[in-house]
Amino acid sequence: MLIKGPGPIPSDALQYFKAKVSKPEFDWRDIWREEHAHAFTVAKATQLDVLDSIREALDKALAEGRTYRQFARELTPELQRMGWWGKAIMEDPLTGEVKGVQLGSPRRLKTIYRANMRTARAAGQWQRAQRTKKALPYLIYELGPSREHRAEHEAWHGTLLPVDDPWWDTHMPPNGWGCKCRVRQVTQREYDRLVKNGTPAPGRAQVIDSDTGLPTGHREEKTTPVKTTAPAIHHVAWKNKRTGVTEMVPEGIDPGWDTNPGKARQQNLEEVLAGKLAGMPREVVAVAKRDIDFYQNRASA
Repeated sequence: MLIKGPGPIPSDALQYFKAKVSKPEFDWRDIWREEHAHAFTVAKATQLDVLDSIREALDKALAEGRTYRQFARELTPELQRMGWWGKAIMEDPLTGEVKGVQLGSPRRLKTIYRANMRTARAAGQWQRAQRTKKALPYLIYELGPSREHRAEHEAWHGTLLPVDDPWWDTHMPPNGWGCKCRVRQVTQREYDRLVKNGTPAPGRAQVIDSDTGLPTGHREEKTTPVKTTAPAIHHVAWKNKRTGVTEMVPEGIDPGWDTNPGKARQQNLEEVLAGKLAGMPREVVAVAKRDIDFYQNRASA
């Protein structure tokens, strides 16, 4: 049976993923915020061969538009062969504590697949938005196909702002583990129409028979006004137990997800092009140089 996947990933998104530097780490909190723009890591995948196997499988899934099922079916036996599967006892290199941990599992592979697929596509979409913002100057925030949504994400649905509005620095989806929210580019003409008529509200309401008061089995779309002013950002304190540092995280966004992965990579690239290398981590410079080669080769093709 042919399993239809999400389709091959755009070249900008694939480049975002391929140029990353592999960085084995014990805990997801060891790679923080913008670091994810240039580092590929999987918590507890502290052996480089294991990390590289996961990375190669993701690379293939991204390039070929493979489904999670296809990704997991091929990768699972490889990880089992390498001993990176199920429960294990490991020493935390930061604290020296020996503890039971979860290595590979269907649930973990699904999280790895979804997080990397969505962030790569978001980064690629940002690159395209920068190239096309003259014709498509706005982004609109839309809910994805999740059965349930965070209340804050529902409140952000219909937010319609210029591509370069600073709100997208922290709220470019995905905005957390499992978040399926998305943005869509909008022309000035559509912007005017959306401001006048609104945008489809999440879900569709049941049509109720006026005589019986019972559902008819039909649904009707409703609209909701768009928001052309950036929603207020309320921060909450969250302590990173790995570092002991208390971070201020926007309410409604999971810790570490309040970044714009495409913009972070773009800024690194611009700094390298400007010769601002002093103090920049080597892996950041390496990734920026890979991006430079990619875009230069594409421009000359």
